[in-house]
Amino acid sequence: MRLGTSDSPLTIGIIGDGFMQPGFFEVALTRQLVGRNVNYRNLELQWPLKLSSTKHDPSLPVAEFVGRPEDYFGFLSGLDVLITHLAPITRDSLRHAERLKIIAVSRGGPVNVEMAAARERGVIVINTPGRNASAVAEFTVGSLLAETRNLIRGHQTVASGNFGREFYHFDSVGPELGELTVGIVGYGEIGTRVARLLAPFGCKMLVFDPFKSLTEEDRQAGIEKAGLDDLLRRSDVVTLHPRVTPQTKGMIGRAQIALMKTGAYIVNTTRGQVLDYAALYDALVSGKLKGAVLDTFDPEPPPADSPLLKLPNVTLSPHIAGASRYSVTKAADMIASDIRLILDGKPPLYPAT
Repeated sequence: MRLGTSDSPLTIGIIGDGFMQPGFFEVALTRQLVGRNVNYRNLELQWPLKLSSTKHDPSLPVAEFVGRPEDYFGFLSGLDVLITHLAPITRDSLRHAERLKIIAVSRGGPVNVEMAAARERGVIVINTPGRNASAVAEFTVGSLLAETRNLIRGHQTVASGNFGREFYHFDSVGPELGELTVGIVGYGEIGTRVARLLAPFGCKMLVFDPFKSLTEEDRQAGIEKAGLDDLLRRSDVVTLHPRVTPQTKGMIGRAQIALMKTGAYIVNTTRGQVLDYAALYDALVSGKLKGAVLDTFDPEPPPADSPLLKLPNVTLSPHIAGASRYSVTKAADMIASDIRLILDGKPPLYPAT
């Protein structure tokens, strides 16, 4: 592409928000596009503080977005490149973006872009797979420790003015990670990092992922591949990391939980749609499961009166597993590098699929 020359200046629009702030992308692009004539147009949404949740609208062919497509029509006009985190981009959007050649989505999947329409228009779409994989993996292990070792409950006891010793009673103390068999469902960017972080604790690890083969390094670390039912039966902890697809929605339901060990734990830092929360609640109340870690919900946010939120044996967080500063700068660097490659006539490293 001959964009960004003195005869043909490049206009890049960045729709960011309070997390993916436009300034980080402009800095990364400035480093990569040295010598090009670039104009920047920035918009920062009031997410996540004033607009706290993303939307799902079955009437639109996109998901997990903020605002409506028509809210951004004016911003899109005259852009050569669009960088977005949460703005929905549909076929109608592209009709208002006559010059648009590249869409960059600063997330693991371009779920807020109507990919078929972009392909028809010849617009290149890139995204940032794995940009928060290390953040989610760290959060997964930290939250598991918080649940098994009573970190949150202990904090609440001391903060309330009590120095209760109930969490030193044998009936209340939790296991050490080295005692546990951890079943990892989904062995992509996040699942593999969870395994690497857990390995020094001495955990035995089982993996279910029909699309991923174990490496020699995995086998040397004692990681074993298993079928889903076998993994559920043998694991003390089941941690969920699959992408949401028609095949994975509801994949851990009442029948699957029934296969699990009595006293096991479930960790969910992927999307809420993979887990049946009503069945989880029943298992936690009955004692079938000892505890759970939940960073995501279905629906999200969960109803304030949901009984699941009142249970003492659950560690909860408001969908923040992937929220690290490094994941922002990493996304900006990935996108800036790919935009430079495309403008130089080379294939991007992270084409969206």
